[in-house]
Amino acid sequence: RKEPFPVYSPSVVMDVDYDEDAPADKPTGRKVKGRGGEEDDRYAGKAGQFETLTDEDDGTAARSIEGWVVIVSGVHEEAQEDDVFEAFAEFGDIKNLHLNLDRRTGFVKGYAFIEYEAKGEADSAIKGMDGQSLLDSKLAVNWAFGKPKGGRRRK
Repeated sequence: RKEPFPVYSPSVVMDVDYDEDAPADKPTGRKVKGRGGEEDDRYAGKAGQFETLTDEDDGTAARSIEGWVVIVSGVHEEAQEDDVFEAFAEFGDIKNLHLNLDRRTGFVKGYAFIEYEAKGEADSAIKGMDGQSLLDSKLAVNWAFGKPKGGRRRK
């Protein structure tokens, strides 16, 4: 009967030196492959200067590309888009409103994103609606995007 795998006895021991075949002239550092692996002139000149958003006065909220986004949590599961729109439209012109639904139940997931053109409108919506109730559900309203603490940016 033939064994599917070779069977070695425990008394056989091999002494192997893995470094002995390595060439001495090869650098010891790891070679990085792919994007960013070597210096190139891809970002030379104006091509490396990317768009940035201007800093605003208070440093707590960060502007998205399109406008100022507010997150509303605690939205009642049976709330309609019109209910949320009417409650927040009194603070300014709403550019966009996202009211996400649960795919399984079809009810609102409990949060909404509301986008205003002006920071003042979004700020007044936060101050005016935070802690208020909509369809017997207490809302929590805050900035959707905040600036990182410490002022340093990731590289």
